[in-house]
Amino acid sequence: MYYKSLFPDPPKVPESNLHHFFFDRPEQQDWPDYTLFVNVATGQRRSFREFVERVRDGATALGTDVMQGGLGLRPENGELVGILSENCLDYIALVHSLLVITVPFALFSSYSTPYEFEHVNSLAQATRIFTSPSLLPLALTSGLPEDRIYILEGECKGYTSYDQLVSSAHKNNIPRLPVRHASKDTLACLIFSSGTSGPPKALMVSHGNIIHATLGIMVFGMESVKIQEPTALDDPDGLEVRLCVLPVHHSYGLYMTSFWNFLGRSTTVMLPKWDVNLFFDSISKYHITTVGLVPSLVHQVVHHPRFETADLSSIQGINSSAAHLPPHLAAQLCARLPVMTRVSEGAFPSPLWIILLPAYTGYGLSEFMSVAVKPLPGMLDGQAKSKPGSVGILLSGIHARILRPDGSLAGPNEAGELYVRGAAMVLGYKGNDKATRETFVDGWLRTGDQMRIDEDGVLFFEDRTKDTLKISGVQVSPVEIEDTLLAQPDKLIIDVTVAGVSGGRTSDEHIPRAWIVLSSAGVALGEKEVMARLDAWVQGRLSRYKWLRGGIACVTTIPKSPTGKVLRRLLVDEYVREGKAKARL
Repeated sequence: MYYKSLFPDPPKVPESNLHHFFFDRPEQQDWPDYTLFVNVATGQRRSFREFVERVRDGATALGTDVMQGGLGLRPENGELVGILSENCLDYIALVHSLLVITVPFALFSSYSTPYEFEHVNSLAQATRIFTSPSLLPLALTSGLPEDRIYILEGECKGYTSYDQLVSSAHKNNIPRLPVRHASKDTLACLIFSSGTSGPPKALMVSHGNIIHATLGIMVFGMESVKIQEPTALDDPDGLEVRLCVLPVHHSYGLYMTSFWNFLGRSTTVMLPKWDVNLFFDSISKYHITTVGLVPSLVHQVVHHPRFETADLSSIQGINSSAAHLPPHLAAQLCARLPVMTRVSEGAFPSPLWIILLPAYTGYGLSEFMSVAVKPLPGMLDGQAKSKPGSVGILLSGIHARILRPDGSLAGPNEAGELYVRGAAMVLGYKGNDKATRETFVDGWLRTGDQMRIDEDGVLFFEDRTKDTLKISGVQVSPVEIEDTLLAQPDKLIIDVTVAGVSGGRTSDEHIPRAWIVLSSAGVALGEKEVMARLDAWVQGRLSRYKWLRGGIACVTTIPKSPTGKVLRRLLVDEYVREGKAKARL
C-alpha cells in the first residue's frame, strides 16, 4: 500500500537560489531591523540587515575574479569549500555567501580526529578550507597549500580571514556580484553521515532539497495556527530567542541556525561549543525562550546541580532531536518548567516562525531532513490523528510505502522497512555509487527503519534495520569501529564485531562494545595487553563518542549466519545474561 501526506501539498515555488527563498520574500521589506545573532563567547551581536550585507559582501569577495581583488571561486572550476570550525557568527555568513555564488561547501566535524578528517576530506576533496584558529593544525593536514586555508573567525598571523575578505570587498568598492541562479538539483553542500553502514558518507544536499524541506515545515506551521493561539513572549521586542548549543556541522544544527531561523524575526544565541555552565548562564542573561538539545545533553542538564536553582523562567519551549528522548527525562524538564506541557522531539521550528507552540514530535533522517510530524489535536479538521507511541503523520509533499523482506507491499498495521520519497530527499552520496544505488532505489529512499502505518496514516517505529547506533544524538557505525580495530598495525586480531550495549546517559542510548578473535600474535601477547593496545588505538583514531566505553571481550569465534551475516544480537544477549548473573551474585 502507498501512503500520501494528509497535509495540503506544499506551495509551488520557482526553482531558485536559496538566497532568494530566505532573504527576498516580500514581507521582509517591512521588517524592522532586529538582533539576529549573539555570540555568547564574545558578546558580539549582529542585526538582520548587517547579516544580509555581510553575506553579500562575502559572496563578492569570494566570487570576484582574482584580478579584481577577489578569490575567483566558481563551481564550474570544481571549487568546493570545506568548513572546519566551532560555532560562530561568520560560520552562518560564510554558508550563505557560498550559496549566493553556488559554490558548494562541506561541513567537517569540529570534533574530528586527524584520521576521521582525512577520510571525510578525501570524499569532499575540498579546494579551500575555512577554519577556527584552534583547528588550524588539523586543517593543515588536508594537504592544501597554506594560501588556500583561511580563518573563519578571529586572526592567525600569515592567514587571511573571512572578515578581512569582507572588509576588503567593502573598502575597495568591488562591484557586488549578483545572486547566481540555482536549479532544484544544484549542489548546495555536503553533510556527513554514517548512512546504513560503514564509515561516514558525504550526502549531497541541493538547493531544492533545502527549499522543499522548509516548505513542508511551512505547511505544518500554517495548519497549526488555524487551531492554536500563539504564545505570548516576554522579550521586549516580542521575539523568540533561541539558544543554539548544537554544532552547525550537524544537519539539525545547520537547519535550525542557517535556514529555518530566517523565516521570521527571531534571535539566535550561539554557544561555540557545549558548556553546561554557559548554558545555564545564558538562559537568564539573554532571556532564552526556546532551547534545542539532544537527549544526552538533556540528561546532563537535568542531573546538574544548577538545574534546580538556575533561573529558567523565560523558557517556553524545549526541542529534543537526533535521537529518542526517554519519557522520564522529558517529565523532569516539564516538572521544572510548568509552562511546558511536554518536550518536543524532532527538528521542527516554531510554525510561522514568530510563534512558539508548546511541542513537536517527529521523525527525520540526514538523507531526508523531515519525514513525519506528530499533529496537534484537532489539526486538519480532526483527520490528523495523534496517537500514543507514534512518530506522527507524513509531512506535506511526502509519499511512503512499507515493504516486506521479499519486496512486496505490506498492508496497514503490518511492519516492514519504510521507504519515502519527495523533493526533500538528497541527491545521493558523493563518490559512492554503490551506497547510492543501495539506499536510493527507483526514486525512493530506503530508511533502514522498521515501521508500520495504520489505517489513519499514522507511523509507528518498530525497530532499526540498520546496525548504526545513536550516541549523544550522533549516528555511529559499528563497521567504522570494526575497520579501525582491524587496521591496528600489530595484527593482533583476525576477526571483530562491534555492537551497542547499555551504559549510555539514557536508558535508550547504547555504547559501543567490541568482541574480538585473537590472532597468533595476539595470543602470544595476552588478552589484557591486546585489549589495552586496541583501546588506545581507537582513542587515537576516532572521536570520543565512538570509543569502546562498553569494553572489549575476547571470543573464540564471531557468530554468523549461513550467509555470512554477523549475528551481533547473540553476543549482546550473552553479555546481558552475564551481567544479570553477576548482579545476582
